[in-house]
Amino acid sequence: MIARLRGTVDEIGEDWAIIDVGGVGYFVFCPGKTLQGLPKTGESVVLHIETHVREDHIHLYGFLTGGEKEWFGRLQSVQGVGARVALAILSILSPGEIAQAIAGQDKTMIGRASGVGPKLATRIVIELKDKVPAFEGFDASSVAAGGTPGGSPAADAVSALVNLGYRQADAMGAVARVNRAQGGAASLDVLIRGGLKELAG
Repeated sequence: MIARLRGTVDEIGEDWAIIDVGGVGYFVFCPGKTLQGLPKTGESVVLHIETHVREDHIHLYGFLTGGEKEWFGRLQSVQGVGARVALAILSILSPGEIAQAIAGQDKTMIGRASGVGPKLATRIVIELKDKVPAFEGFDASSVAAGGTPGGSPAADAVSALVNLGYRQADAMGAVARVNRAQGGAASLDVLIRGGLKELAG
């Protein structure tokens, strides 16, 4: 099973890329956000890979971050969500945005993806509501609401890190790790300092 590819970008298509690894070109299906984040042709890249083996084919699905790969698998745990639909969702929503939508039970946000109707969107937010790792250890609703003043320390820490220029998904993951390490009751100052250290690592 292929778990990671390190090589150079050879070609980029509508929903795929070819990654050259030592002279061998690997055809990899990717969500739109991953394709947009790829470097130029000929430049080096590392993709997290999920391999699907079937009787009639072997498909590789590639992602720039481990979080995207995790959500690709998690989304497919929902009945009616296959690889194509999971890719469609990850093409328009980052892992942090998916987590926000599920935490806030926002089926409209999930339903923006191609191939996701109202019924399937509802099923996704219901079945995955207890599987949102970015919010482990703190109040999901406050982060889903945008981390407004007066929210939980973790929500405010995420907001502060985003204001410093970090991607929301990365900020959420960093704050969640610090909060868990502190037993789920870290102060805002500890979360921000710890989050910065995590993001700089």
